[in-house]
Amino acid sequence: MKNIVRGGYLAGYRTYIISATGILSAIGAYLVGDSDLFVMLQSVFTLAGIYFLRKSNEDKGK
Repeated sequence: MKNIVRGGYLAGYRTYIISATGILSAIGAYLVGDSDLFVMLQSVFTLAGIYFLRKSNEDKGK
């Protein structure tokens, strides 16, 4: 039970999971027709930037 509360196998990957989920939801919203191409690209680039910022900070700490 403690493993589930602490995140289990995905502990420490919360930023990556949130970024991937956000990118998939932005693409899904575009495909359904809820947003246009520019809104989708803005969301994707923002979330990808968050992913790469996290990745660059992770490498400096080691």
